[in-house]
Amino acid sequence: MHAEHLNPSEAARRLGVSSKALRLYEQRGLLKPLRTEAGWRVYGPDQMARAAEIAALRRLGLSLAQVGRVLKGDASGLEAALADHQSALEVQARSLAAAVDQVAALRRGLTEGRTPALAELARLGRPSGVLSCALDLPWPWGGERFEVWDLPALTYLTGPLGSGKTRLARALAQALPGGRFAPMERMLDTARLEADPALKARVDAAAERLVADGAEASEALTTLLCELEDASTTPLVIDMVEQGLSEATQEALVAQLRRRGPAARPLILMTRSNAVLDLAAVGPDEAILYCPANHSPPIRVAAHPGAPGYEALASCLAPPEVRARTEGMVAIRPPAA
Repeated sequence: MHAEHLNPSEAARRLGVSSKALRLYEQRGLLKPLRTEAGWRVYGPDQMARAAEIAALRRLGLSLAQVGRVLKGDASGLEAALADHQSALEVQARSLAAAVDQVAALRRGLTEGRTPALAELARLGRPSGVLSCALDLPWPWGGERFEVWDLPALTYLTGPLGSGKTRLARALAQALPGGRFAPMERMLDTARLEADPALKARVDAAAERLVADGAEASEALTTLLCELEDASTTPLVIDMVEQGLSEATQEALVAQLRRRGPAARPLILMTRSNAVLDLAAVGPDEAILYCPANHSPPIRVAAHPGAPGYEALASCLAPPEVRARTEGMVAIRPPAA
C-alpha cells in the first residue's frame, strides 16, 4: 500500500468522522475508495479530498441526498441551507458579543475596586445552551440526582435496550419547564389539522421541503411533523423519532432540524438509528445523552472517537433496517428469585 493511501480507520481519524460514516458515503455512491490486491479499502489523496468535501457539506446541515446533488453540480437547496447556517452564525455572533461585553464590564469593575461574584465568573466559563434542569432519576437508577446544564436546541438521547432511556426521557419532559413528551405510539390527529389551518400549512410546507430532500411522504411523517411544527416554544421530548420513517426520510428530517439554528425550539430526540444520530455529522450546537447498559447514571458524550463513552454509544446505534428487526421489542427486568 502506498504511503499516501490510508486505511479506513486512519482516514476517518484524519477527517474527524467515523469509519461507519465513510462506509455510508460509499453505500450512497458519494465516495468510492480504492482497493488493495487483497480487496481492502484504502483512501488516496483524491478520495480524502472528496470525503472532506462531503463531511464539510454535512456539517452545514445538508442531508446525504442534498450532498449528492451538490457534488453533481446541482445547487438547488443550497440557498436554504446557507441561509439557515448564516442565521445560526449570527445568533452565535450575538452571543459572543454579549459575552465580550460581560467580560469588559467585569474588568471595569476590577479597576474600580469591585470583585466579581463567583457566580458571574462561573457563567463565563459555561457554554451558552438553552436547557438546564435537575431531577431525581427514576428506576432503574434508584433516585440518584441527575443534572443537565446548557443543553443546546438539538439533543439526542440514546442507549441500548433496557437501559432506561424511555424513563429518562419522560422524567426530562416533566422536569423541563413546559416540557412535553411525545410517545412512540403516535397517531395522526386529522381533526386537529382541520381545525388549525396555520398548523396544517406549516406541516404541508415542512413535508414539501423534506420530500424535495429525498424523504418519503407517509402518515408517520405527517404525524411527527404535527408535533414538530406546533407553535409552542417549550421543550419537546420525542420517543424514538425514527418510528415508521424510512432511512432517507430520517436523514432528510435530521438535516432539516439541524438547520433550525441554536435559537430554535429545544428538542430532545430519543433514537437508536444511526441515520438520525449520525456521529460523523453531529455539530457543536448538538448534544448527546447516553444511558449505559449497566444502569450507571446517564452521561453526556462528545461525538468523537476516544471521548468517554463514545465506543459504547456507537455500538448501540444501528442502521434503520436493523432497527426494524427489533421494533416492538421491550427489555424487561427478570423477577427476583
